[in-house]
Amino acid sequence: MLASRPHNCYDSNCGPAVLARWYRGGRCDTLLRKQSHKILERPEISAILDSVVSGIMTVNLDFVITHFNKSAEQITGFSADEAVGQYCYNILRSPVCASGCMLNDAMQTGHNFVGLEQTILNRHNHEIPVIVTSAAMHNNSGEIIGGVETFRDLSAVHTLRREMHRRYSLHDMVSKNHRMQEIFALIRDVAHSAATVLILGETGTGKELLAQAIHEESTRRAGPFIKVNCGALPDTLLETELFGHVAGAFTDAKKARKGRFELARGGTIFLDEIGDTSPAMQVKLLRVLQEGKYEPIGSSRTRTTDARVLAATNRDIKARVAQGDFREDLYYRINTVVMHVPPLRERREDLPLLIEHFLMRFNALTDKQVDHISQEAMRAFMAYSWPGNIRELEHAIEHAFILVRDHTIELTHLPEELLELKSINPVHPLKDPGQDLAQEERRLIQKALERHHWNKVEASKELGISRTTLWRKIRDYHIQRD
Repeated sequence: MLASRPHNCYDSNCGPAVLARWYRGGRCDTLLRKQSHKILERPEISAILDSVVSGIMTVNLDFVITHFNKSAEQITGFSADEAVGQYCYNILRSPVCASGCMLNDAMQTGHNFVGLEQTILNRHNHEIPVIVTSAAMHNNSGEIIGGVETFRDLSAVHTLRREMHRRYSLHDMVSKNHRMQEIFALIRDVAHSAATVLILGETGTGKELLAQAIHEESTRRAGPFIKVNCGALPDTLLETELFGHVAGAFTDAKKARKGRFELARGGTIFLDEIGDTSPAMQVKLLRVLQEGKYEPIGSSRTRTTDARVLAATNRDIKARVAQGDFREDLYYRINTVVMHVPPLRERREDLPLLIEHFLMRFNALTDKQVDHISQEAMRAFMAYSWPGNIRELEHAIEHAFILVRDHTIELTHLPEELLELKSINPVHPLKDPGQDLAQEERRLIQKALERHHWNKVEASKELGISRTTLWRKIRDYHIQRD
């Protein structure tokens, strides 16, 4: 029940200070609406507010709604007649109403809170994602006499995000690059076979995520996914890791230990950096791949494994075969299906998707709400060469999360190497990052056109832009066929 209103509520001599006093007593929501904010009742102002796409709601010091525009009606499903005079938390019913109310913080501190995402319940109890801005309202004397909150429906944005995630993602990988999309399609075909897959790509491109996706899409998904970094261990330790040992096989081997091939029974074993293995280890791996058989260290009894093998390397494996550093028969055994993951510098159209992906991840991990990248920071992201690929991008976002204090990542929050122009163009660094970004874009377009023999349809697919945009950029950058 609302407090009773004073009899002189509509007295024209009742000034802003009196109104504020009535509000502090929780007795005059109508007075505030009729006097202090009578400007909202003017037809022309009301028409303007009703034309705004964002919902607009004003409240008194007791959080009683005093104004509710047309967009607020459409978003919540409550009419203005139903909402005005009610407590705002009974209308919006957001999870933050009980604790962490931004409108309360704004009215307590006088500070504005801009662009925070949250959910409300409409009159049909459906969750509606909104982005909210809250501010305090002051009278002519500067006293806080209420608050105003605007909220914009993000349902369409969230639907688009889900559609983009569905279309451009596979498990924990996201990409709209045409080469990555071809890999995504191939994964679904390869996953249901028993073929050995060789994944090629630079460090940090996501080879392990690709192997994990193949496993998750396969009929072996209920089994274990066992990974071994072959390049991180010397032969003696790697052999123990892969094949295990029996008790007494060597000093301190007091108990038998299962190897990774045995642990991977019914599942998948991922041999990362297989290109770094020694010729002696390659012989043992070849036997496992050909026959599914091996002996634990110190044992004469042969064991078998049914684990599916996926392998990866960042080395030029063909060059190592030609140099005699990698067995040719093992190479042909592991390359039944070859997937080459392109480096991030060749799929820059994925940067916005990947950045949003990592923002959501670190927001969940840190309980922050960072949802914007400044234009200057985005330009730095787009201009950087990313030698460490997606892993380096993830670390850059994590670095920014440590430093950011509000909701936007600025240039000052980025690692130093992203801010050094020499990392973009070590030969001819440019003083103007915008000019450098334009030249980088021109170069990418030129290379894409050359790769596809000036087939603009295919080039636009690779670049992730429309043919119209490609034509316009060819014209603007004066790109000509040699």
